This record gives sequence, C-alpha cells and structure tokens, in this order.
Amino acid sequence: MAPVLPLVLPLQPRIRLAQGLWLLSWLLALAGGLTLLCSGHLLVQLWHLSTFLAPSCPFAALPQVALAAGTVALGTGLVGAGASRASLDAAQYPPWRKVLGPLLVAGTAAGGGLLVFALGLTLALPGSLDTGLEEGLGTALAHYKDTEVPGHCHAKRLLDELQLRHHCCGRHGYKDWFGVQWVSSRYLDPSDQDVVDRIQSNVEGLYLIDGVPFSCCNPHSPRPCLQSRLSDPHAHPLFDPRQPNLNLWTQGCHAALLGHLQSLASTLGSTLTVTFMLQILVLLGLRYLQTALEGLGGVIDGEGEAQGYLFPSGLKDMLKTAWLQAGVAHRPAPEEAPAEEAPPKEGLPEA
Repeated sequence: MAPVLPLVLPLQPRIRLAQGLWLLSWLLALAGGLTLLCSGHLLVQLWHLSTFLAPSCPFAALPQVALAAGTVALGTGLVGAGASRASLDAAQYPPWRKVLGPLLVAGTAAGGGLLVFALGLTLALPGSLDTGLEEGLGTALAHYKDTEVPGHCHAKRLLDELQLRHHCCGRHGYKDWFGVQWVSSRYLDPSDQDVVDRIQSNVEGLYLIDGVPFSCCNPHSPRPCLQSRLSDPHAHPLFDPRQPNLNLWTQGCHAALLGHLQSLASTLGSTLTVTFMLQILVLLGLRYLQTALEGLGGVIDGEGEAQGYLFPSGLKDMLKTAWLQAGVAHRPAPEEAPAEEAPPKEGLPEA
C-alpha cells in the first residue's frame, strides 16, 4: 500500500523544514493571539450593545466560536514551535514524539473545525444582525420613557449615550421619535388641555409630539438645538425641515450600529482567514516532519533519505483496514468445543 502524497526529504530539506516550521508556528501563535483580541473586543462591544439587540439574535455566537478557535490556534502554534525546535536536536526530540500525534489530530479536528465554523458564521450572520438590531432598537425606543420601571430604568441613559457616541438619532432617522411616547407620564400635566388633547387623539393613548430627545442634537450646529415642533414650519422661521443636518443627527442608529458591528466582524473574519491558512501550513509541515523523522528513529541528521507522507496508505485502503479491524474486534470469539472423548479401546483377545 503506497503512502498518500509522499515527499522525499534529504538532510538539508529536513533541517530547512524544521526551521521554517518554527517560524510559521510563531506566526500562527501571533495570529491566534490577534484572533483572541478581535473576538474579545467584539464580544465586549456586543455586551455593551445588548440592550439594542434582540435576545434571539445569534450574532453573539460568532465571537464565542472565534475565541475557542483562537485559543486552539495559539496552543497549536506554541506546541508546534517547541516541537520543530526540538526536532533539530536528537536528545530533545524523543519527548515530543508522543505529543505530535495528538497535536495533529486535535489541531486538525478541533482547530480546523472551529475555524471553518467561525468563518461560516462571519459570512452567514450579517442578515441576522440586521433583524436583531431592527427589533432591539424598536424596543429600546419604546422603553425610553420607562425610567422607573424595573428592567427598563436604564433604557433612557443607554439610548442617550448611544446617540451621542455614534452620532445617530432614532432607529432609522429622527422622525422615529414622532411615533413613540418618549416623555415619561410623570412629567406630563394632566390639567394641561394640550396634553389631554394629544393623549385622546392617539388610539393607544400615548403622548406623541414632533420632538426628539436632547441626545439627537448636533453639537457642531452653530445655533441652539431645536428639539420640539419640528414639523411646524411656522414654529422656527429660520429652520428648514428639509435640512435637519444643520440641527440634528440625520443617520439612524440602526445604520450606525450595523456598520460598526459589521466592520468588527469583517476584521475578525480577515484574522480568522489568515489563522486558518497558517494552521493548515503548520499542521501539514509537522506531519511531514513527524513521518520523516519516524523513518529515521527520531534523528533529524540520520543517514539516508527519509520519506514524509500524510497517510501511510490510500484512503480506500485505510477505510478497508479500519473496517476489517473493527469487524475482528467486535466478532464474538467462537465457543470452545468440548474435547471429544477417545473411543474405548477394544480388548485384545486372550491367548
């Protein structure tokens, strides 16, 4: 049975392979560390923005899987660097001979699987992020007034901080505030006829106004912020409703957060791609180095040419051998047949 993808490795190519693997392993460890930093940063951002994401949004799974993949890549790089360096010394390599086998299996199965899964999540989750932000921001706007309701008392502060930090207003624009009651009922005068008329004119009994919170105001505007009666052309003679950017943030928070999180996810995806490619190169190199040194008894400068390979035989032969071995292992042992009794000897006739 011929080995799969054999490669003849004389002495000098073996040494260069070990030295190159040492460098690639450290690059893999660096890429794994960067993956940990990027995924951790994205996870922290999602934790801060959890109020504006629907609880059912699966986007948080991306940094969690990327954290696990980065940890495995970091460990693979560190162990690979140690093994490749030790392979240059016949006295240091024997302890690593027992480590390389489990490392290759774990790095291929766990590390490769996690990296592929994380890359798939990077490509598949932007749609779910869009839906999660749409639902989460709508809920946050509706609870802006509930400053004394348990579970929602921080919604106003968080939404104000969001609009100030990301220079946004409302879900898709400042007019979103016209359709929700964002003024708490405790600050409304029930004896004011205007308040009564506004509440009675709404089917849901909400106090709706054509105004926005202070956090929507653009501090770069040369004039004082205009927050109320934004739909009345006669209320502010010098204000043009067609150019609200002179006074308010025009971008909605949905677009601002979507762009921010997608940018972080794109950076993480690029880091995962580089990590995946480096991990493939390191694992392939370690496998060729391992099989080549096994043929030389673990001595890199042994006499003769060594042959490295990925598998000792073809895939078909390996599956057949494994099947036969499994069949032999599970085949019940035949019961021992009772020893046959020797036939009685016939008596000799008397003389």
